[in-house]
Amino acid sequence: MSAIFDVRNLKKMFGGLAVTNDVSLSMAPGDRVALIGPNGAGKTTFVNLVTGNILPNSGTVTLGGEDVTRLGPTERVRRGLVRSFQVTRLFSEMTPEEHVALAILQREGRSGKMFASHRAMPDVMNEAQALLAKLGIAQLAHHRVSEIAYGQQRLLELALALALKPKVLLLDEPAAGVPQSDTARIEQAIADLPSDLAVLMIEHDMDLVFRFARRVIVLAAGEIIFDGSPDAVTKDARVRQAYLGSYADARSVA
Repeated sequence: MSAIFDVRNLKKMFGGLAVTNDVSLSMAPGDRVALIGPNGAGKTTFVNLVTGNILPNSGTVTLGGEDVTRLGPTERVRRGLVRSFQVTRLFSEMTPEEHVALAILQREGRSGKMFASHRAMPDVMNEAQALLAKLGIAQLAHHRVSEIAYGQQRLLELALALALKPKVLLLDEPAAGVPQSDTARIEQAIADLPSDLAVLMIEHDMDLVFRFARRVIVLAAGEIIFDGSPDAVTKDARVRQAYLGSYADARSVA
């Protein structure tokens, strides 16, 4: 299957330091890939590069066969590259329904009509309600974000991402800060993502990584040191030394 998302020889220098050093990866529709690595490995810089928040010194980012390397974040979203953040970026006084309706209107280039009342737009309302129901938070549609639990806010962020109809979804620690009692709902929502959607998850929780990923990429000191199956990653000597350590030992015993 041809790649929907392709990164080739991406490099970013800060001063004399290569924070992202000749990184290449490719994803096909339906891929479930985890990007892991120690703190300071360059994961956040990599995501900022591929989403257009910063520009590389060299290398290319291709989405659906189109070179988007020099496009800004908004243009990449319009072409189907959508990111969720490690910390929620929601408006505390808006409701989930308003958030999702605005995302739908932005996707369709109608965001100027938001304050003309999205409730007068049956197509927008039907889609917003369906997305909130899909993520299990329809009952919270008219509550202010400030009134709902953090785990439910993370589910709302997934609804927003889906409202933008991504081809590639980047999840930055989707369960970070979520109480243990709510993590199962987050995981189920991720498991229920469209089967043709390519998903790249940045995650430190290795148990979650192994439940989610069909492929694991390990970044260390700005370079990819492993790209392969979850089973193989725990046996790789470089990965064990750079990152997994005792976790790999415990997993092999189990």
